[in-house]
Amino acid sequence: MLKPYTNRSYELWAPVLGRILIASLFIMGGIGKLMDFAGSVAYAQAFSVPFPEAAIVIAILVELGGGLMLLFGFWSRLVSFTIAGFLVVVTLIFHSNFSDPMEMIQFLKNMAIIGGLLYVSVHGARKAAVQKCELPKETT
Repeated sequence: MLKPYTNRSYELWAPVLGRILIASLFIMGGIGKLMDFAGSVAYAQAFSVPFPEAAIVIAILVELGGGLMLLFGFWSRLVSFTIAGFLVVVTLIFHSNFSDPMEMIQFLKNMAIIGGLLYVSVHGARKAAVQKCELPKETT
């Protein structure tokens, strides 16, 4: 029986593929906000986000900048932790209407993405990264 998860090349490329998939979501979101800045600000205003213009600029920096850094594995542990924190705030602001089933799905989707980001924040970019962050040494 084929067990791809025991293959060394799987151990090399699965984390890279996971990082690419997670990063692509944030890169596309950042580009979308950049391309429709006024619409993004209006959306933030509809949810009573304070300083909506500044909030969208921060969102673009985190999503586009952080997404690109995650994609290339540059400071991936710090970046993934930062994006996860950002996503917690975004999720609580925009997806906390649990009486709407679609909002519940968005909330749970974001929680799953946060879980993946936290995994990257612990284990780093692994192979194929611009800058690898070493895992902390075990102390006895």
